[in-house]
Amino acid sequence: MLWIASDLVGYAIEATDGKIGSVEDFLYDDRQWTIRWAAIDTGDWLPGRTVLLPPAQLGSPDPDRSVFKVGLTRAQVEHSPAISADPPVSRQMEAKLYDFYGWAPYWQADFAAPGMVPPAMLPPADAASAAVADTLEREGDPALRGTGDTTGYGVAARDGELGHIDDFLIDSDNWAVRYLVIDTRNWWPGKKVLVAPHWVSEISWSERTVRFDMTRERIKASPEYDPTSFDRGYEERLHAYYDRPKYWLD
Repeated sequence: MLWIASDLVGYAIEATDGKIGSVEDFLYDDRQWTIRWAAIDTGDWLPGRTVLLPPAQLGSPDPDRSVFKVGLTRAQVEHSPAISADPPVSRQMEAKLYDFYGWAPYWQADFAAPGMVPPAMLPPADAASAAVADTLEREGDPALRGTGDTTGYGVAARDGELGHIDDFLIDSDNWAVRYLVIDTRNWWPGKKVLVAPHWVSEISWSERTVRFDMTRERIKASPEYDPTSFDRGYEERLHAYYDRPKYWLD
């Protein structure tokens, strides 16, 4: 199921023995466009502290209660490494959390699902550390970005400015970022369109701009996005319009 990222911000996080806070932001891998962490504001319980949890720990959102349930105790969360959630979050920071909880890092090639794996398959912490060191040596240190921080980035087409990023649509089955919600009111008032992040041709983090190798008219003529009527039929039309492969058939 696809969820609007901003709608999930503010959802309560319930541990096995009580509430630990609420969702403050989501951090995504800027290479794979997959949510890797939920940043949790712990409020008055741990003042001044933000906790990072992998989305696989959150399970499915409960829209009736606006809550995520996690299989952790408050004590576990309290004693986890204190790590800043301000983007960019480095691989070394992530490794500290995975080592503390004994989870398999999502970047281990042996595991396809992001976040964590069944407990029976978890390697010991020293194995996780070795995998981290090996990955850092081979791949460098990719950064994570916050959906809240990226919201508002300018969007440009091949022939000029188009609008700005207004929100994200997240797939809770695997926590992939499926679409960027583009608000075109700076150029063409009253319309929002969806564009998949993998269709982006260039991102300038320093200039806070996302660019697409399409004309403004082509994006303007795409199916208009209406969150109240969004369904698979709309996605079919959108992918057919751009002649792009359908992710749900993979």
